[in-house]
Amino acid sequence: MAEKVTSMPSTIHLALIHHPNPEAVEFISSRISHVFKIPVKLQHASFDPRIAFDSRRQQYDSTVLLAELLKEIQNKEDKIIGLTDVDLFIPVLTFVFGEAQLNGNAAIASYYRLRNAFYGLPDNPDLVLHRLEKEVIHEMGHTFNLIHCPNYRCVMQASTSVDEIDLKTGNFCPTCLEKIRQE
Repeated sequence: MAEKVTSMPSTIHLALIHHPNPEAVEFISSRISHVFKIPVKLQHASFDPRIAFDSRRQQYDSTVLLAELLKEIQNKEDKIIGLTDVDLFIPVLTFVFGEAQLNGNAAIASYYRLRNAFYGLPDNPDLVLHRLEKEVIHEMGHTFNLIHCPNYRCVMQASTSVDEIDLKTGNFCPTCLEKIRQE
């Protein structure tokens, strides 16, 4: 179980796992820093993501990857988000775009199912980048103790499809923004 974070982190670590899209890294790093007003440190994950591979499902267990990400940070007040291109799941769901520890230190987001090609549609790199941005901000929001929001435009609105991701903005609604400022 993750320890409760008692103060704002001094750093958010952006850990690259399994060759993530290089064009996305700088943009995502910049957005995290802008939204949370916390410096971002880029690093490569030191673990092999295959430790989380489930051969029966042909997917990666995101909860296993979260546990590995926690080992990557030395300062227990810091937060870390893994960025990957592998297909993630949790046992109770067919897939997830990402996962996070509520009020914890670790999150992960994948662009595997965010790409149009996954659905047999023409490639749209800008759209994928904005979907990834929303998912990263969403998952990081959970680490700051934000739960899913009923406001369909809020980045904290739950998303089970790319269509739902496309409907929401990459920003917190006023209610969620106030909650995050109180943390």
